[in-house]
Amino acid sequence: MKYRQLTKEQFESLHEEFARFLASQSIDKKEWEALKKEKPHVAQDEMNVFSDVVWDDVLTRTEYLEHFSEKVVNLFKCEEDKMHRIVIEINKDINVQEQEGYEWLLKNPKDNAVEYLSGSKKYIQERNTEIFDLIEKGSNISKGELYEYFNRLITQ
Repeated sequence: MKYRQLTKEQFESLHEEFARFLASQSIDKKEWEALKKEKPHVAQDEMNVFSDVVWDDVLTRTEYLEHFSEKVVNLFKCEEDKMHRIVIEINKDINVQEQEGYEWLLKNPKDNAVEYLSGSKKYIQERNTEIFDLIEKGSNISKGELYEYFNRLITQ
């Protein structure tokens, strides 16, 4: 398995897609129920393959990631061959994981308590594997508004 198996909730939300996937494997509902009972390891294998297909699709389409801790925001732009990163460190008694701290940062991006670092790197592993690793470490997929906002701010 390349990534990790989808959660029960994720499988439930992808119920129709999973049914189509099983159908593409010539497995109907009756056969699926029998597989789960009689050959659970085969059923697990099918679930793992489907999970990898879903993850690959999601990761391939991922362009931006965000990761927040109390005092640090990491923003990532994931291009085909490299990843760009903006690190925002807040040296003030606020927590950007809370609404008040987040709003303070957006209203005071040039405050002396805010420090920016940025850089780029080529992927060491396969692109999707590195993005998946960041998600597993707590990053969330985003539309990139924050990355682009802060990128404009620090490159002016």
